[in-house]
Amino acid sequence: MSVKNQEISSIQTIAPQATYDGGYSDAAEMKLRIANGGAGQSGLIGAWADAFIQHCVKDLGMKPFKVGWYLGDTTESLALLAAGSVDIAVTYNKAAETQIIESKAACKRVYAFRDHFILVGPRSNPAGLDEKNDDILTMFNKIVTSANADVATPPDPAKRHTVRFLSRFDKSATNIKESELFITIGQVPWALAYSKWYHQYPRFPLQALEAASFLAEYTLTDLGSWLSSPAEITGRLQIFKAGSDDAKDPLLNPAHVLLGSRADPANSNIWNDFMEWVVSKNGGQKVIAEFRKFGKTLYTQAPPGVESTWEKPEFIGVD
Repeated sequence: MSVKNQEISSIQTIAPQATYDGGYSDAAEMKLRIANGGAGQSGLIGAWADAFIQHCVKDLGMKPFKVGWYLGDTTESLALLAAGSVDIAVTYNKAAETQIIESKAACKRVYAFRDHFILVGPRSNPAGLDEKNDDILTMFNKIVTSANADVATPPDPAKRHTVRFLSRFDKSATNIKESELFITIGQVPWALAYSKWYHQYPRFPLQALEAASFLAEYTLTDLGSWLSSPAEITGRLQIFKAGSDDAKDPLLNPAHVLLGSRADPANSNIWNDFMEWVVSKNGGQKVIAEFRKFGKTLYTQAPPGVESTWEKPEFIGVD
């Protein structure tokens, strides 16, 4: 069940998008609830869940249990965490994560892995982006300039596509990043009267990428979603700019795991173990290194030596 367009007051009753049992058919009780969007759709949350359950059973002597994945973008996942509807959120926006730590709705934050934003668009490239020489801001400026020109004088559809940009427009980390890039070049195409070329499409990553593919529009997405999409979707598009692991790269998309202060105290051993396991070399980081779709590695491991954020542990589980 998607939590799109729901009020925070109603999200406490949502059901998991999927549940995982680590291959143990006798697992009955759900003891860990994780909220996330793109990494859940790509299958990483499921791979983490199964590997973690197996670790708990084989290495820690626990009885089999289930892990639930709750579908939500960064804003929704943090709202679920604050409401106590999930124990863990995997999110992609430092500012929002810092605020939820400072508000004491979350009590621990660890660097989990690195995803990367990518700017993609139709192979015909109607905005004339130069992938070798243009930086990301130049590309966004070219899209705006070309799109505005096409609004004033529509091109012959028999000769080329109209320049349009698809925005998820859903408060996701991707939507926030594209907004930052537009604002940096002095543009706010979502403001009234919003730009006619700015296509507002509030869907999750895979669905938004599919729409951009069929409509021949530029869009910002993440590499994990791109590599999780079938060739019939990505084949119509081209990557014009991709993020790197450089901490200063504006297209780096770092993912953090946050532990909620309202995590179910009855399962404190489970979620505390998960927070340690997810950053361990032979635990969650090994899953990251080995996780592939269509023969490609989707994510890179968290950089070594990154400090975690801890709040007072006695706050955990307090209503």
